[in-house]
Amino acid sequence: MSDDDVLVLGLGPVGATLALLLAAQGLRVRVLEREAAPYPLPRALHFDDEVMRVFQSVGLAQAILPHTRVSPGMKFVAPDGRLLMDWSRPQALGPLGWHASYRFHQPALEAALREALAARGIAVETGVNVTAIAQDATGVTAAGRRARWLVGCDGARSITRETIGGGFEDLGFAERWLVVDMLLTRPRDDLGDHSIQFCDPRRPATYVRGVGERRRFEITLHDDEAPDDRMDPALAWSLLRRWVTPADGMLERAAVYTFNSKVARRWRGGRLFIAGDAAHLTPPFMGQGLCAGIRDAANLAWKLARGEDALLDTYQAERAPHVRQYIETAVRLGGLINTRAMADLGTDAPEEPVRMASIAPALGGFAAPLGRPAPQPVLGCGMRLDDRVGHRWAVLLRDAALPADHLAEKGAVLLADAALHPWLDTHNAIAALVRPDRQLCALARDAAGVAGFAQQMEGRG
Repeated sequence: MSDDDVLVLGLGPVGATLALLLAAQGLRVRVLEREAAPYPLPRALHFDDEVMRVFQSVGLAQAILPHTRVSPGMKFVAPDGRLLMDWSRPQALGPLGWHASYRFHQPALEAALREALAARGIAVETGVNVTAIAQDATGVTAAGRRARWLVGCDGARSITRETIGGGFEDLGFAERWLVVDMLLTRPRDDLGDHSIQFCDPRRPATYVRGVGERRRFEITLHDDEAPDDRMDPALAWSLLRRWVTPADGMLERAAVYTFNSKVARRWRGGRLFIAGDAAHLTPPFMGQGLCAGIRDAANLAWKLARGEDALLDTYQAERAPHVRQYIETAVRLGGLINTRAMADLGTDAPEEPVRMASIAPALGGFAAPLGRPAPQPVLGCGMRLDDRVGHRWAVLLRDAALPADHLAEKGAVLLADAALHPWLDTHNAIAALVRPDRQLCALARDAAGVAGFAQQMEGRG
């Protein structure tokens, strides 16, 4: 007999968010974390509006907002200072109800997530090193704990992925970079608010403005530099001197990382699942590593709540092609800033900057606009759509008189609101079916289409 519904391995942002999502849908959850204390230094720096929407769904957006900064976007700059590509982000709230791009401080985010886990009585055990996982017909056992399902949010060296088998598919990008986090001790407004990709054949590099006085620099390393992956602070400062000196601030961290591009071949093995870095690794050039993991959590949580085998099989089928598009785009951006790509550009580099638009792929198995997030307007009652719906199906109607009572009987929230009309009109639809993870599942152009939503709710989802 299982003691819990789900064991979650890993207490990082992905594991903690997954646990909150599962508990919000009535599941008994236990989180096991190998480290005894939270990691005190920054790691991820960026998340987007879709991720903030997930945080909203577990009641954490307002706690997280004070630790964020709205990002103006990213610029790609040639060695002579010319702007090659401009990926500026809108500064107004977008259709998902949040800003398109946020910078954040990961230790503060993790503290907010842990406080929420404690406040909601979710079992968390730290200092638990899971070295083996066993499963049978009724459940999973890890470190003496038992549950119906187990999700490994346990990082790139995941024991869960190792147990499932299959390994990674390598998408071809692997480079060693120095990652430096520093705290400014004097104003350096000239560094700017945009992230900058320095497309320099001699030394490709990245600058990111963090929250408050935090700044990050990521700099490629040559083969003969830090060969054992240990970084001498003197070498770090020598590589930083183009932008900053010790007079400008102090180093929080200077570490060597290998940026990889990989997707796990198997995301499920019976009652075992993987999410986040356990399932995929991306170069950081799009800032989508954490975002991808939170999307995994949102996709999987409601499916585990349903517990239907066929539905759970759609997790990898939907998420793997989606995250692959982000990773492949990040690899292409990495190619733009590395030495080979700059040499290839030569005198053909564009005189006018290219305007980059954010990609918005559909989930695997869907054709856009299906398989993308539905919008989140403020409704006539003054509530945001997600706050009104919660972790349930939603049927968005142009006319309250449309026959949809059979969908309400299946647990869907029916909403007819003028705030939805412009979006429905864009798709020439009278109704839309939205899943508990806020992904658009179906559109209807007539009453028969609305009636067909029931089949969608009962089948693929």
